[in-house]
Amino acid sequence: MINFLLAAVLFETSQFGIGLRVESETKVIDPAKSVFLRMELRTPHDRKAEMPDLRDRTVGFSLVEDFAEEPHKEKDGSTVHVTNWRLVPEPCAEVYKIKPFVVKGSPMIWKSQSDEGKFSFIGGPIYFENPAARKPVTGAMEADPQKDLPPLSWKLVGWVALVVLSVLVILAALVWLVRYLARRLKEHRMSPIERAWVELDRLIKKGLPGRGRYKDFYVELTMVVRRYVQRKYGIKAPHLTTEEFLREVADDTSRGSGLASNVLSLRKFLESADLVKFAGVEATPEMADEATDSARGYLKSDAGVEDGRRKTEDERGRA
Repeated sequence: MINFLLAAVLFETSQFGIGLRVESETKVIDPAKSVFLRMELRTPHDRKAEMPDLRDRTVGFSLVEDFAEEPHKEKDGSTVHVTNWRLVPEPCAEVYKIKPFVVKGSPMIWKSQSDEGKFSFIGGPIYFENPAARKPVTGAMEADPQKDLPPLSWKLVGWVALVVLSVLVILAALVWLVRYLARRLKEHRMSPIERAWVELDRLIKKGLPGRGRYKDFYVELTMVVRRYVQRKYGIKAPHLTTEEFLREVADDTSRGSGLASNVLSLRKFLESADLVKFAGVEATPEMADEATDSARGYLKSDAGVEDGRRKTEDERGRA
């Protein structure tokens, strides 16, 4: 049962001894509130009637629900049927009303299948008052909404710090990649001897002997010389053993006098490096310095021989 304060009688009639009364808590519609109706149907002891259904009779309401109470008898023998209705108003509807509805009845004892003796009457319509018009809004905004910021917390600070750190890491990686590619492109455009000097200087700055990594140092040092030979003379020195490399140099006389004139110093350098790389000889800082000087001397000697040969060819050409 729905209990509410009834404030208005919307409709009341009595026909054929049957009384119908519709009450509501209000007659003025508030779109933000539901409207509750109480429909009471009173029948005498010798008659019966059907409670009208309002579900398809409303206008301006989006939902109609009913809550029926148990019928009860009065002292005079009449029976009272009560149904409570809940109506949900539609915002901005032009009209709110209950269209006319039919109340059907018949004698209490009626055995005939024909319509003779049955009766009906029409109730309604029932109108509600529309909500009062709102005053027009003039002037500036009544409120200046501000964007709500999340409350400051250590979790928020941690997330912000993580995002900033991630952005910095990405930027640092991009800068490193650009500089690396620019350096590689610059080295690619260098002459073989210029690239060899750059690679040798980079290896020395690593300080591998000072950390006891002599074998790694000798491997990289010999690769600097081998790559130089490959770029300048076309021999795939990095992919050959020392014996294979020296054999190819000896067999290929078309490589020019520059390599042939320095092959003995190159042999000595590579064979001494192999002792550390493969024979297990314990190297010392002095040995590492001597190997570096040997590599540097070979590069200078080979570059000097090549320059002298070019000068001789130029003089012959002018003659």
